[in-house]
Amino acid sequence: MAEQLTLPEKPKSKLTLVKRIFIFIIIALIYIWTFTSIEIRWDNIFSERTIDNFDRIIPKFFQPAVEETGNIMEMMFETLFIAYTGSLAAAIIAIPLAFLCASNMVRNKFLNNIGMWILGGVRAFPEIVLAIIFVAAVGPNPFAGVLAIAIGSTGMLGKLYSEVIESIDMNVIEALEASGANKFQILFYGIFPQVLPEFMSYAIYRFEIDVRASSVLGIVGAGGIGTLITFAYMNRNWEEVGMILLVIIITVTIIDQISGFIRKRLV
Repeated sequence: MAEQLTLPEKPKSKLTLVKRIFIFIIIALIYIWTFTSIEIRWDNIFSERTIDNFDRIIPKFFQPAVEETGNIMEMMFETLFIAYTGSLAAAIIAIPLAFLCASNMVRNKFLNNIGMWILGGVRAFPEIVLAIIFVAAVGPNPFAGVLAIAIGSTGMLGKLYSEVIESIDMNVIEALEASGANKFQILFYGIFPQVLPEFMSYAIYRFEIDVRASSVLGIVGAGGIGTLITFAYMNRNWEEVGMILLVIIITVTIIDQISGFIRKRLV
């Protein structure tokens, strides 16, 4: 029986080892500089006033204002609608941008870079910053929250979609081209069947994130349950804040469970 030939492992280059040590030292120095530049006032953190505030406020979070449940649930549903509408718009808008970024779909490197710059620029802004911009543009209402969620989610979904497109089986595309299929037939019969399950899975996962994000957009006037959090905080109504947080936790947990089940079925 012939022995299998095994190629000897290449010894690690000393230059590679030096690079790794250098990178480790740089990261360690950044961490040291970060922590040494922070001035922590332990006397303020553990002062009598701070401890008194904790003793006075924290127990109220565990005494939720049940009588406010109806109003809170109404605003929670508004938050869900903001997240759903924004996520749905982002899932659609991200598709053409993803094809523009995919190098196996668009061979022009310049166009690929334009698509990546657009998605990178959109991802640079958190939803709360976009909400401030849109509140100034369209006024303090839920529509500003929808726009903030839609634009903020487009960047991340476009990036994920483009990675899915780049990983498709190109043999299917070549077989359709060889059989004389046109561009639309290739798109609908060769590309979409491969990418749609993962597109939907990522869109549902992004909806989970958007529910959390839309819960705080009301703080800047973009609608949703964040508006109630602001009013309750300003009035020092900590029992209502506790009830709001409880509703958010329960709602997000339920959505996570449902979306996780759906994503397992899709992929």
